Amino acid sequence: MQTINIKQVDEIKISKYILKYTFEDWNNIIDSDVVIVGAGPSGMTAAYFLAKEGLKTVVFERRLSFGGGIGGGAMNFHKIVIESPADEVLKELNIKLQKAEEGIYIVDSAEFMAKLGASAIDAGAKIIHGINVDDVIFREDPLRVAGVAVEWTSTQMSGLHVDPLFISAKAVVDATGHDAEILSVASRKIPELGISIPGEKSAYSEIAEELVVNNAGKVAPGLYTTGMAVCEIKALPRMGPIFGAMVLSGKKVAEDIINDLHNS
Repeated sequence: MQTINIKQVDEIKISKYILKYTFEDWNNIIDSDVVIVGAGPSGMTAAYFLAKEGLKTVVFERRLSFGGGIGGGAMNFHKIVIESPADEVLKELNIKLQKAEEGIYIVDSAEFMAKLGASAIDAGAKIIHGINVDDVIFREDPLRVAGVAVEWTSTQMSGLHVDPLFISAKAVVDATGHDAEILSVASRKIPELGISIPGEKSAYSEIAEELVVNNAGKVAPGLYTTGMAVCEIKALPRMGPIFGAMVLSGKKVAEDIINDLHNS
């Protein structure tokens, strides 16, 4: 039987290397071009297109995994529906599609999550897990959102009072899904932004997909939204386990941010 020799690394080196390279990352991301809150389908799609364009992009996800609502599929079934033209984005990311009928495709949820996350990372985006964004930074003259305040999710779950770290950004994207957490904070704490959140309506998939895509984008200076958070702020119907709008709204918000930053 062949003996496998493994490089010996003592405990101090393990800790030292983790800390050294972690803080190198944090020192880089504290001044970002774009902060995306939520590593679901729309957030990761946006991250892919933003990073591909060369913008310094970081995604903060409160859980220790990514994918948002993808993994749950429809009532924990592992298949989801993607419709045209979102299939073109998935083909770009090398995600396999099964054709159900013309313009409608079935996707494996695990493959969708894995390849979408890997594509965003390969494009240059940074995804940090276990981080909760609980506030935004704002500036006056002109009034705008200028970054976020972050804490460890575990710290908040423990009920400890710990002050956050601040991350600056030219654009902040709420991709938190049904709760629209960042929009809610901004509407409550910065009323001057004029944000109101009426909440989403019940299911009407036939029209909701297109409405979500077309309404994704800027909410206030420096603040954008994508995915299900769009339903919250625009009072749009929900749509269930069909994810074309999640992908296309992520692409649209990325295109809007790229255009705004290039023209600023």
